[in-house]
Amino acid sequence: MAPALLLVPAALASFILAFGTGVEFVRFTSLRPLLGRISESGNPDARQGWLAALQDQSILVPLVWDLGLLLLFVGQHSLMATETVKEWMSRYFGVLQRSLYVACTALALQLVMRYWEPVPRGPVLWEARAEPWATWVPLLCFVLHVISWLLIFSILLVFDYAELMGLKQVYYHVLGLGEPLALKSPRALRLFSHLRHPVCVELLTVLWVVPTLGTDRLLLALLLTLYLGLAHGLDQHDLRYLRAQLQRKLHLLSRPQDGEAE
Repeated sequence: MAPALLLVPAALASFILAFGTGVEFVRFTSLRPLLGRISESGNPDARQGWLAALQDQSILVPLVWDLGLLLLFVGQHSLMATETVKEWMSRYFGVLQRSLYVACTALALQLVMRYWEPVPRGPVLWEARAEPWATWVPLLCFVLHVISWLLIFSILLVFDYAELMGLKQVYYHVLGLGEPLALKSPRALRLFSHLRHPVCVELLTVLWVVPTLGTDRLLLALLLTLYLGLAHGLDQHDLRYLRAQLQRKLHLLSRPQDGEAE
């Protein structure tokens, strides 16, 4: 039992790292562009057009750097999710496979956030500068971001947050209950394999609904949108499974109670 209990601190450390990274990601994607947009947007008169930006090294160099950071995160997140790598990690790290994946993802995301290079002199796709838009658009964006993050957190809780973070695997292993995924139906496993990110719409709202869409923010939103669209989608089998589950729950709710039947 002692070696098994040693797995608990490792899983908790991975969870704490992931939780702290999630909080930092909220600041990176929402608080900084919404609350700090005036100080970070630079002088609007000094910004360049799109054609001139392609010839300016002071704009291209940080954009290439930011692109490299994003590709590092996408590569790590995708490579470690492949069956070959998961089998290798399971062979050497056992029940900590999921916790290791979560920790590496958090570290890759930390690199993106800590070393991200803003491009204040670059062109902007849109910006709310004139009143009353300069007041109401940031406020509307802030409200939509708050709603989106609340939905994201609630959906993560519904979709077995402990299993997603690797805590449930260690808990089941210590108690000798086996693998949590082994208790799920094949249709549920298929759905979870396609739905590792059941929060795509809310994330897209956070990425795109900003009062000022500058060059580096456009790069972040565009690349993550492409990644979410290409790597995480539902197929017809998943949609049929979700529809069947919804109909079953509605049927249970609509059944008359014993008191009503009498």
